Amino acid sequence: MTAFALIIQHKTLPGKRDEVRKVWERHMAPAISANPGHIAYFYCFDNADPDAIHAFQQYTSAEASQAFLKTDSYAAYLKDVEPLLSGPPHVTALTPIWSKVD
Repeated sequence: MTAFALIIQHKTLPGKRDEVRKVWERHMAPAISANPGHIAYFYCFDNADPDAIHAFQQYTSAEASQAFLKTDSYAAYLKDVEPLLSGPPHVTALTPIWSKVD
């Protein structure tokens, strides 16, 4: 298996970024922390766009990323967050060649 990474770009409804963050913190932060398939995860605000969120995720494998999407935590997150987003995220899949995570 080869490491697998994603860059996800979310656009929230106007003024809803902080509300999306609370949903993410409630559902995703604990699920990601407990998931052995996540090697690294960065949840970032875009300083140029007050309604944009970017996430970088590195997994042990593409299979680990797909398994995470089938968890109850992810389903609960989607249910709560989708009404706050302007549409589906833009997702870029990547193959990490080298990384450093402390």
